[in-house]
Amino acid sequence: MKKWTFLKTFCQTRWGHHFKNREELERYQEKELQKYQDFLLQHSPYFAQGVPKDFRYMDKTFMMDHFNELNTQGIDRDQALEMAIRGEQSRDFTEMQGEVAVGLSSGTSGHRGIFITTETERSMWAAAILAKMLPKGKLFGHRIAFFLRADNELYQTINSPLIRLEYFDIFKDSQEHLERLNNYQPTILVAPASTLLDLTKYLESQALQIQSQKVVSVAEILEDRDRDLIRQAFHLSKVDQVYQATEGFLACTCSEGNLHLNEDILSVEKDYLDDHRFYPIITDFKRRSQPIFRYRLNDILVEDPELCSCGSVFTRIAKIEGRSDDIFYFKKADGELQMVYPDFIRRCILFVEGIQDYQVTQTEDGQVQVALSKRSPEIEEAIRNQFQVLADQKGFIMPTLTFIDYQWDTSRKLKRVQRLQK
Repeated sequence: MKKWTFLKTFCQTRWGHHFKNREELERYQEKELQKYQDFLLQHSPYFAQGVPKDFRYMDKTFMMDHFNELNTQGIDRDQALEMAIRGEQSRDFTEMQGEVAVGLSSGTSGHRGIFITTETERSMWAAAILAKMLPKGKLFGHRIAFFLRADNELYQTINSPLIRLEYFDIFKDSQEHLERLNNYQPTILVAPASTLLDLTKYLESQALQIQSQKVVSVAEILEDRDRDLIRQAFHLSKVDQVYQATEGFLACTCSEGNLHLNEDILSVEKDYLDDHRFYPIITDFKRRSQPIFRYRLNDILVEDPELCSCGSVFTRIAKIEGRSDDIFYFKKADGELQMVYPDFIRRCILFVEGIQDYQVTQTEDGQVQVALSKRSPEIEEAIRNQFQVLADQKGFIMPTLTFIDYQWDTSRKLKRVQRLQK
């Protein structure tokens, strides 16, 4: 860790980046964006002649196609990919190329990509996430349990004499972690929503006996129903959330429990789908080894126009609704397709009493499969009725609904609503 970089970034993020209004924030972003573009002009071969006229935005495919000319460290894509795959296969993520750490990203869309970070970037990331997420009044002495698919030098940067972090591999069954968790007694628990849900049953049986001060959901969409279950099981007033991707530390919850974009770290352009839903196009001011410049994510974010009582001027996010890959399409009477956002599909389930674990999948032929942990003719009929109401409202032909038993695939990210594609 670069200690001076860490301390500087921590202090700036924790105490320095308090903007009086949106105008002050936007002026700051304009300066940071100009500095970032100047850096790209000098150090990224792809931007050596400026931003190409035909350039609109990046995505994962673009990043992988232009990896060698985009990155500023002279890292070869194929070599980096081999290194990342070796780490995944061996579950040993310590290999680096000099000070450059390499990670593999599949994302919830399933498209494979790689990301790289330098020691400086890892120090800034660690400082930013700790500055925003550590409880007020106590900065040090925390024991963080970090549940992830893959460890990385990026996460290990947090470890220090003042803050301890231990990595827990989510590929293992949660039961295998119980003894270690009970001995470790984490004050902060960071894990995907599916892992947190799995741990709740061990809390209820008292096989897991921890009293974490803070629980943070990462890597997966946190449904309202799941949030309530986790909050109650851990006896907390709220469950925090971090919206983190390989593209950056994008958003986190404030003191009031509301999600805000980290607009002191990155610029977010909003590609609106309707009045409130948008795709974020991000520029991360701190990512210089692998430039994140106008990078379009296919996450659907729902903006909350209400000012937050925490006082932050950063954009408030009501929910992360899902990915564009998870939008359902149904045929209308005229043969056209009707687009239906994941949130409307969720409501068809959540408006029905007695639902526990579930997953709704639109199959490749356009029909709908509903997996339920608790099935009954009454519940299934009620779900059919809710889908019929939705079909009438949106003007599409009612699809065939089939019901199966719910089985959670622990090797994949939890997605309550998903669309299979050919």
